[in-house]
Amino acid sequence: MLLLCLSDIHGNLDALRAVLATAERRSFHKLLVAGDLVFPGPTAEYVPGTALETWRRLSAANAVLVQGVSDRAVASLDADDVVATSDHEKIMLERLRQVRAELGDLVVERLRRLPTHARIPLEDGGELLLVHGSPADAGEPLTHDLDDEEVSALIGVDGADVVVCGMSHVPYTRELGDLKIVNVGSVGEAPDGAIDLPDGWKRPRVAHATWIESTPGALSIEHIAVPLDG
Repeated sequence: MLLLCLSDIHGNLDALRAVLATAERRSFHKLLVAGDLVFPGPTAEYVPGTALETWRRLSAANAVLVQGVSDRAVASLDADDVVATSDHEKIMLERLRQVRAELGDLVVERLRRLPTHARIPLEDGGELLLVHGSPADAGEPLTHDLDDEEVSALIGVDGADVVVCGMSHVPYTRELGDLKIVNVGSVGEAPDGAIDLPDGWKRPRVAHATWIESTPGALSIEHIAVPLDG
């Protein structure tokens, strides 16, 4: 079984298209996405339609989705109840209104109902856990620089054999005893070589993805970075 694992698309439709185009060269069985799907987009100027088309692409691929922190914000946060304290926050609140209106009530409700954890059986009899941040707290990332004690606290008592996560935007694979932790980085906001734009915005140069191949006797993990035009 070959799994294509993604996270943190953030509505970057061009990056998602690039990853899916690259992935079409291999015949994968499931697409797993660890949250932060449609919001906020990487640049100051939002392109209408990208959030909805991102959702449609994932739906058409029958992706296994879990809820990220920005997905929860789109589904639950009332922009009129938030007082912006900077120009950047004003832009983000306006974008929240745009994205919610674009998605429509049905998709917003589906974002609201996304699970925070999803479990996938593996060929060797083990189990993969898909989560945005960490098993113990879906809103707290398993970053690459945590020590073993900090990682153990964020794993909690979960019994999965492989944890696939995102949120930190930095891909890595780490072993803690018999547990494999696979952070798949970010499709839409990868920091590797990103171009600085005015007002703190960035243009990503690559999109992260991870292949996980499960067989009865082994598990292989391959992180890739797909180049983006521009």
